[in-house]
Amino acid sequence: MMHRRQFLETALAGAASAAAPPSPWGSPVLDIHFHFRPGPGANLEHLDGCGVTKAVLLTRTAAEEEAKAAVQRHPGRFVRFSSADITKPEAFAQLKQSAKAGALGFGEVKFHVAVDGPEMRRLYDLAAEMRVPVLIHFQEVPQFAGEGVFNTPFDHLPAMLKAHPKTIFIGHGDAFWSHISADVPADVPYPAGKIKPGGLTDRMLSDFPNLYGDLSANSGRNAIGRDPEFYAGFAGRHQGKLMFGSDCSCRDGHGSGQRSQQPLIKGRCVARETLTALKQITSPALFRKITWENGARLLKIPV
Repeated sequence: MMHRRQFLETALAGAASAAAPPSPWGSPVLDIHFHFRPGPGANLEHLDGCGVTKAVLLTRTAAEEEAKAAVQRHPGRFVRFSSADITKPEAFAQLKQSAKAGALGFGEVKFHVAVDGPEMRRLYDLAAEMRVPVLIHFQEVPQFAGEGVFNTPFDHLPAMLKAHPKTIFIGHGDAFWSHISADVPADVPYPAGKIKPGGLTDRMLSDFPNLYGDLSANSGRNAIGRDPEFYAGFAGRHQGKLMFGSDCSCRDGHGSGQRSQQPLIKGRCVARETLTALKQITSPALFRKITWENGARLLKIPV
């Protein structure tokens, strides 16, 4: 007869690895941009609140053991990426070890370095060696005093895509989504108004098979909201390259604790807002591609 302690441990393990609740979005949803949250239940609270099936935990190597434990407890709900400060030489050994230990990608990469500088080139090579994608934050406009910029200049990215054809790049951030338009203001992180065709991001997604787009954060939501008619065509053109992500700071998947003051997401859950906007401009089949199939295929997650 099983001892009471063994029985409780088995029961708790079964409860911890329970399947996701039914999706309210009509199909399963994979969030490829979910920053790891310390504390019991904090990660699942957001997923369950906004109806996300599974998430990629973006985790710094300092918190890797906690993230690994979360994946082990909830294998149906989480996979993980890993990130380390690439301005420090030891980061690359840490990232390599992390990939060997189960990290499915590197990211979010958000450091004050050049997109074509030695640190990023070394990272591109390591990602190709380990056969994992690298998720990069591109930002050319500081949003507060002292913030600086990240992975610039953006117009040097095509040369890196060409020079590293075996590396899978996932683009994210203000610059990536501002350049959906050919007309990009020099000092505005989230441009408004109609999109001018011919933007660099649009062209790169067409020209380079190793580039994907992460729809997360206000930058991704703004790209949809500023010109839904254009974005519907954009989503159709790049339907195999776009992936849903949230990058949401709210606590519960309903907007509580949302830190952003940007109009489209102020007091709201970014995941819910972006998924709702996508539902309005895509067919059910395209919605499923963007919110589940593309990311699952890229990361080799069983569909």
